[in-house]
Amino acid sequence: MASSHSSSPVPQSNSSDAFFKKEVDATKRFRPVQSLPDVCPKEPTGNPNSLHDSPSLVVDQQRWTIYHSKVNLPAALNDPRLAKRESDFFTKTWGVDFVDTEVTPSFYLPQITKEHFALYQQEITPREKVHERCKNICTPKDSFDRTLLHTHDKSRTDLEQVPKIFMKPDFALEDSLTFNAVLPWSHFSTAGGKGNRDAASSKLLQEKLSHYLDIVEVNIAHQISLRSEAFFHAMTSQHELQDYLRKTSQAVKLLREKISKIDKVMCEGSLRVLRLSLTRNNCIKAYNKLKLMATVHQTQPTVQLLLSTSEYVGALDLIATTQEVLQQELQGIHSFRHLGSQLCELEKLIDKMMIAEFSTYARSDLNRPLEDDCQILEEERLVSLVFGLLKQRKLNFYEIYGDEMINTAKNIIKQCVVNTVSQIEEIDTEVVVKLADQMRMMNFPQWFDLLKNIFSKFTIFLKRVKATLNTIRSVVFLVLDKNQKTRDLEYTLQKNSAKESMVDSEVAYLTHEGLFISDAFGDGELPAGAADAASVCNTSPNSEPCSSDSVSEPECTTDSSSSKEHTSSSVTPGGVEMMIGEDMKLTDLELVRLANNIQELLYNASDICHDRSVKFLMARAKDGFLEKLNSNEFVTLSRLMEGFILDTEQICGRKSMSLRGALQSQANRFVNRFHEERKTKLSLLLDNERWKQAEVPAEFQDLVDSVSDGRISLPEKKPTATEERKPAEFLIVEGQKYATVGTVLLLIRIILEYCQCVDNIPSITTDMLTRLSDLLKYFNSRSCQLVLGAGALQVVGLKTITTKNLALSSRCLQLIVHYIPIIRAHFETRLQPKQFSMLRHFDHITKDYHDHIAEISAKLVAIMDSLFDKLLSKYEVKAPVPSACFRNICKQMAKMHEAIYDLLPEEQTQMLFLRINASYKLHLKRQLAHLNVVNDGGPLNGLVTSDVAFYTGNLQALKGLNNLDLNMAEIWEQKR
Repeated sequence: MASSHSSSPVPQSNSSDAFFKKEVDATKRFRPVQSLPDVCPKEPTGNPNSLHDSPSLVVDQQRWTIYHSKVNLPAALNDPRLAKRESDFFTKTWGVDFVDTEVTPSFYLPQITKEHFALYQQEITPREKVHERCKNICTPKDSFDRTLLHTHDKSRTDLEQVPKIFMKPDFALEDSLTFNAVLPWSHFSTAGGKGNRDAASSKLLQEKLSHYLDIVEVNIAHQISLRSEAFFHAMTSQHELQDYLRKTSQAVKLLREKISKIDKVMCEGSLRVLRLSLTRNNCIKAYNKLKLMATVHQTQPTVQLLLSTSEYVGALDLIATTQEVLQQELQGIHSFRHLGSQLCELEKLIDKMMIAEFSTYARSDLNRPLEDDCQILEEERLVSLVFGLLKQRKLNFYEIYGDEMINTAKNIIKQCVVNTVSQIEEIDTEVVVKLADQMRMMNFPQWFDLLKNIFSKFTIFLKRVKATLNTIRSVVFLVLDKNQKTRDLEYTLQKNSAKESMVDSEVAYLTHEGLFISDAFGDGELPAGAADAASVCNTSPNSEPCSSDSVSEPECTTDSSSSKEHTSSSVTPGGVEMMIGEDMKLTDLELVRLANNIQELLYNASDICHDRSVKFLMARAKDGFLEKLNSNEFVTLSRLMEGFILDTEQICGRKSMSLRGALQSQANRFVNRFHEERKTKLSLLLDNERWKQAEVPAEFQDLVDSVSDGRISLPEKKPTATEERKPAEFLIVEGQKYATVGTVLLLIRIILEYCQCVDNIPSITTDMLTRLSDLLKYFNSRSCQLVLGAGALQVVGLKTITTKNLALSSRCLQLIVHYIPIIRAHFETRLQPKQFSMLRHFDHITKDYHDHIAEISAKLVAIMDSLFDKLLSKYEVKAPVPSACFRNICKQMAKMHEAIYDLLPEEQTQMLFLRINASYKLHLKRQLAHLNVVNDGGPLNGLVTSDVAFYTGNLQALKGLNNLDLNMAEIWEQKR
């Protein structure tokens, strides 16, 4: 192979780092010559003496000389593993292991992408531009002559023998068309009996391809000879490169030894410590896991132990915690695969046990002896049961307590009746078997004591129920308060976490900027989150520093972080301390509804007591026992029932209407009977009244005096004092004398009984007002019938109704009218404002009484008027003086005065006689006009004047009428 010592036309560069590309300008200038691409790098330009002594892969890899060549070109191109050239084309070209296999990527080499060469491209692009510019400026060497042109033409002629398909840039035997064009299948077919000819064709094809290969090799050798200087220079620099590699290898070895020593001295111990620490932590975790498994294994015996002491809440908490641990930390452990279902069954059993236990507690609490002690029975036990029931969402447990209340109320009445009957010797329990019949055999004091005992038992019963239900409600409210605090705590934690995230971002920013936290914040200026983090780090177990390389989580706990229950201590009203967990998943609406239901249960307890009391009353009232009570007994019974009603309202905070309604019903019956009795009594008194002035016993005077003091009540009887005092002739009322009949005295007492009944039984105020109005109207109408209507003549047998009877009746009516405003005021203070309209009855009664009094006065005047008409119609003016007519008139006037003066007040007497005198003057004037007697000073006038003077003197001589202005001049006709 000939080689040329002349260098290739390569442009020279002043920089040893210049980038050189293959020669392409020669092929453009000389079209006939088609040279192959360079396969060896060109020799770098520049001063070779300027190279450094140390090995440089960048510079030395481009040096090559002939002295560095180790193998010839055919050995480099052919496969050295083959002993001889094979006849097969594929194995000759690609070797005996012609298999298209995929190379497995190395785990130790990184994946190289275009981004790795970005920096290199940025650095080499300017150099490439300089190289292209220098290449265009430099001229080709003079040694390039015609011989080279001839050589190129010859090489071109040889290459034209190679088919164009091999020169295509997209030449690939994988393409079926290309493969069939290069290797026709006809040369390999031996099945048609043409074996010799086909074998010759195959050999001919192989020789042809070998010829093409030789032409290509010759052209390659020619191209190499054109660049022989650079090729031999590269071969020459191979030894120098090996020296550099040897030094580099020694340096690398020394560096590795130093690194190994550093690793043993500084790293191996620390890494071993870390490995041991990690191993220790794993061992601790395994120990804690085994310890947790041992604890979980003891769950069932512990639950049984807690249930034996009625610690239901603790047992449920333990079951819940164990279930959570099984689901989170011990999930998948084969030995515990049945424990979860066993705990669920145990939890259902605890539910039944708690309900049965609560029922037993309610029964024992309500059925214990009813004494004054209202303490809660076993408050800790009750609180534990309520917490357990709330934890299991058994929110209807209060219904059990309600059913027990009903049974207990029945038993209270039954037991009280049995105890009372056993103490009464008159009741034979063997003959009278039923308790109701035994109770009906009691008299009022015995039955009243029994009712009083029942009411006292019910009061204690309600106090106990209230105390128990208040404890239950306090537990419910504590859970409700805990829910509210939990929500507030979660809200606070969310706010703190937001603040901590802001602090973390600030700390990360400061760390990224290369600052310390102490440089950015002064002492006392750390954010809350950073301060909390620092405090947590400083208070960690064993005072270990808070670093990212250390294990910071505590490993010595047996509870899961998710199963830890935050508990808070609370105290019930009874002083029992309770621990409330966060696992009571009850909503506020459910808790409030439960609290309201419990409060409603207290109201139901009051209703139950009232209902049982009503049934007890109705059982006694079947034979009309209550209707036969006198007023004192009924008032006593009413006060007892009112007191019990008020006590239950004070205990329970709500009115129960059943007993109040029964009392009102009995009160209405009592009012009807009371009124009928009084009205009948008054009717009998009026029918037997002879309308004569009666003496006033001292007790009635005391009664009137007590009313005058501003209070309406019946005074207590004082037998000794009453016997010493004699009856009075008049009734003194506020300094005025009232002549009355016995019926009115009793009527006043009856009126005061009505008023006192209203005080004793406020619920019957309106009924009593109506009945009292009816009574007063009845007295007014009946007295009018008897006196003015002269009914007493037939009823009592009076011969006539005298003026004294009329005056006495009028004075009695005036006495009643005097007390009507007092009675009205008494009722007004006991009525509701909306009931004030009923007071108009008293106004109507007052008007009726005044009309009646006026009618009596008119009747008295009418009596004298008829007398005047009868006497004066026969009057004749003649001697003697005074005439018989006037003497008779004066006599009748004196009788009238004598009859009414002691009965009526002096003012009323004067007014009555003024009206009588007016009637007298009217009749006298008419008679004088009839007789034609005028005031002319004549004899007739003198006679009349003498008679009138006699009349005036006699009338003014009567007691209390001396100052009466008679004005007798009106008897004469006035002159016109």
